[in-house]
Amino acid sequence: MILIRTMKTSGISLGFFNAPILCLFWLRAKHSVDSVRISAPEVVTGAYGGSLTVPCQYAHKYRENTKYWCKGPIYQLCDIVVKTPRGRSSDRSSIADDKIAGVFTVTMSSLRESDEDTYWCVLARPGRNVYTGVRIHVSQPAITTTTPTTILERYEMSLYFNAVLFGIKHIAVWRIKIARKKRQQPQVQYENSNIYCIIECQATPEL
Repeated sequence: MILIRTMKTSGISLGFFNAPILCLFWLRAKHSVDSVRISAPEVVTGAYGGSLTVPCQYAHKYRENTKYWCKGPIYQLCDIVVKTPRGRSSDRSSIADDKIAGVFTVTMSSLRESDEDTYWCVLARPGRNVYTGVRIHVSQPAITTTTPTTILERYEMSLYFNAVLFGIKHIAVWRIKIARKKRQQPQVQYENSNIYCIIECQATPEL
């Protein structure tokens, strides 16, 4: 406990304050001031298996400072993923610092479900680092499945086309047979007339 004495015109008043609360208030105020010096999107979404980029903007006076990308819900306990100044990259993450624009960009590729977490854009400096949080969200891919209805429709369409082809084939065969019969019919009639003539001629007596 901390004893604070304050002088007032009406007399002396005593106040007691909890030291940890004061420290926490100071840290929050300090962080709110530092957060102004580095900015990034609060939430960035990428598709599963795809990639995403996160721009972290900082003041130009910090262009020579080390920057890094840190993973974990609590900044003080986060794990460094990638770090400047050499644009070093991990297996699926990389960092690039554009000192002229005052922006360092983090790229994450081949996104997985395990990549979904809170990350931190961090600017290293003597005394206390400057940082701001970014929530990374990985969206699930759209799952396309062939339903039994679709399979049944395809089967019915196949049967329909087969039936149509079968009908066309038999109609063509039938028409060919009809055409052949028409070509053969005059010859049959001619042969029948000859036979009839022979019979009649033989049956007619000579005068």
